[in-house]
Amino acid sequence: MNVSSDAQSRAIVIVPVLAKTKRDPVIQREEATGLALALGLEVAESRIVQIRKARAATLLGMGVIESLHDDLKSLNAGLLVVDAALTPVQQRNLEKALDVKVIDRTGTILEIFALRAQTKEGRLQVELARLTYERSRLVRTWTHLERQRGGKGFLAGPGERQLETDRRLLGQRITRLRRSLEDVRRTRGLHRSARQRVPYPIVALVGYTNAGKSTLFNALCGTKMLAEDMLFATLDPAMRLITLNKGREAILSDTVGFISDLPTELIAAFRATLEEVLEADLIVHVRDIASKQSAEQRDDVNAILEQLFASQGEAIPVLEVWNKIDMVEEAERPHLQAQANSITPSPVLLSAITGQGLETLKQGIEDILSRGTVILRITVPAGEGRISPWICRNGTLLDTQIDETGAQTLLAQLDVKNIGALDATFPMLTHERV
Repeated sequence: MNVSSDAQSRAIVIVPVLAKTKRDPVIQREEATGLALALGLEVAESRIVQIRKARAATLLGMGVIESLHDDLKSLNAGLLVVDAALTPVQQRNLEKALDVKVIDRTGTILEIFALRAQTKEGRLQVELARLTYERSRLVRTWTHLERQRGGKGFLAGPGERQLETDRRLLGQRITRLRRSLEDVRRTRGLHRSARQRVPYPIVALVGYTNAGKSTLFNALCGTKMLAEDMLFATLDPAMRLITLNKGREAILSDTVGFISDLPTELIAAFRATLEEVLEADLIVHVRDIASKQSAEQRDDVNAILEQLFASQGEAIPVLEVWNKIDMVEEAERPHLQAQANSITPSPVLLSAITGQGLETLKQGIEDILSRGTVILRITVPAGEGRISPWICRNGTLLDTQIDETGAQTLLAQLDVKNIGALDATFPMLTHERV
């Protein structure tokens, strides 16, 4: 392939659509274009391609391929982005027929993750996912086996020399990455153990990419995490301590956005990141309620959560947040509220941008976290002043009484799992359930 450097970053995006499909092809095209833009590509054109039957050799028919060949040349585009999962044979044959680089949906998402991952763990996870994907590919131009990644993988590198890469090197590299990730997982496990000793309940934000999770995270925590109108703006997990309405504290975790047809390589490689979801006491599912595909996006997120929790014996409560209510027509909002009121627990309608509904969300989180709590009558010796602040951080202080000796009797509401932490932190206390 002999393509100029300018043409390498200029792409045509196509969305192959079979006759029977549940998803709106126009929305699919918008999402595919968003993925290409998130990768830093210049989209010369995007189109929907209707196909009656997927061809084993090329996916697309010869007429479509000939038309694409002419359009790629006339538009000076050196890259074709196919919003579908291509087999290695289909990818190779399309590249030969079109004389340009071809990248499928899985490859596009992997490349975005590779560009955005910032932490050591994130980079290791992305690299493992890419190598696992790469192992089945016959023709690639990525350079990850020869040096550390320094740019857009599929746009740089030694070209056809990738064909001579020894598969043994791939296996060795994958083995080293898995060992490194195990070390990271052990470290994260120690961090989780430390949190459990504190302990604070964990609230994990999940949702379709670009649903507004990071904006909501910033609004609740008062932080300035990256929050852009862009697919996969957040890739590395972030955790902050938040204070709920009654002074109770919890750890809020922002996670990577989900997407339809998320590559299985990424689900496996990002297991350590998603373990924060598995360890959560509450999942807050953030939905872009203004999107025409909100229901389909909800189903995609729920499907991935089911995969994650397949090995879990106990379900984690989920609270839906219908975000971007400010972008919904005024006349439609009462209908949405009535719909939310018919669901248990009721979804919270809010706008992370304007702040509307944030206090309602905090109260909803506190109400769910308070389930499974007990009320204790605690006797505190005179001169022990640390217990009340601890209870306020980890539960609810309902009442305080002080006798003539200075000893206190506290009425407190705590999670069952916090009782052990209470005893370990303040062994001098005595308490009974009310």
